[in-house]
Amino acid sequence: MHIVVILPRWVGDLVMSTPLLRAVRGHFGDRARITGVLKPMFAELLEGTAWLDDIVPYDRRSKDPTRRFAAVARRLRADRADIALIVPNSLSTAALAYLGGARRRVGFARHGRRLLLTDPLIPPREGSCIRPVSTAEHAMDLAVRIGVPRQPLTLELATTPADEALAADVLARLFPDHDPAGPLVVFNDNGAFGPSKSWGSGKFAALGRLVAERVPGARVLVHCGPGDRDEARAIERQAALPAVRSLADEAKLPFGLAKALVRRAAAVVTTDSGPRHIAAAFRRPTIVLLGPMDPRLSRSEEPQRVEMRLDLACSPCGKRTCPLGHHDCMRLLSVEDVGRSLVATLAENARCFSS
Repeated sequence: MHIVVILPRWVGDLVMSTPLLRAVRGHFGDRARITGVLKPMFAELLEGTAWLDDIVPYDRRSKDPTRRFAAVARRLRADRADIALIVPNSLSTAALAYLGGARRRVGFARHGRRLLLTDPLIPPREGSCIRPVSTAEHAMDLAVRIGVPRQPLTLELATTPADEALAADVLARLFPDHDPAGPLVVFNDNGAFGPSKSWGSGKFAALGRLVAERVPGARVLVHCGPGDRDEARAIERQAALPAVRSLADEAKLPFGLAKALVRRAAAVVTTDSGPRHIAAAFRRPTIVLLGPMDPRLSRSEEPQRVEMRLDLACSPCGKRTCPLGHHDCMRLLSVEDVGRSLVATLAENARCFSS
């Protein structure tokens, strides 16, 4: 049996799809060949796992024509799947499975794509509206549809020895005068979604100073992606402490480095973006600053998660930029409140390690 899984194009959603991949592999074992269709750069994110037998790089916006829609559809048709599990809800991914010749096409009936599916799942509703569910829950529903027993929504990733060696080198260079046994705290304020999720460099810098003052020996590392270097650099500059450093000046920022650094963290403070889910995949204590986002859309089984959000009349709006212009859902989250939660999380984590 050949099963194709069309995976999401966002980091967080891809990581939230890992329970599906684990469940399908665990259920079918060697009886199925499983192919993942995903953005080329995301292959590195899944390195170290053993769920996929093959990967088909796909990015409909790629400059490489072999990775765009028509070429990938031809490649899939040449190696026709018995089943395609379509995790994204877009019309284009359903069309890709249809034109790729998958005999059975399983996905949610949304965005006008019902006729392209052989197994259309009906989204759960609350009254007249679709009930918000996380990608992890939604993806597991697809697996259940093809006979896979429902499994826990526990996210999972792995690191390689090369990832761990790179992380060790980066930390040694950034914190040469700090005890490597001291707690590592990872900050993340980036996200490709839009500026509405940002807490801001000033607040993260103030939080870094608070950690340095209240947690002796702590190292604060500001995570960033290639497009977020300036923001990370601003946090480091405003904190102005050797205990607060960023990845902004690292020549390369591979996913393997991000995974290995997050895996070492005593705590992660992050907006609702990809690194939040990477932290969940490594069971790291995480404080999530939710702001405009509905928490139901991004939950998995994260036993050490603290969600911080303000119960405002306008939140959650789910908009990329604040439609009212005040950004109160993030602006009014105080440094002191987040800091108090972070210090308590670090103290609890230290007790767990010492017991």
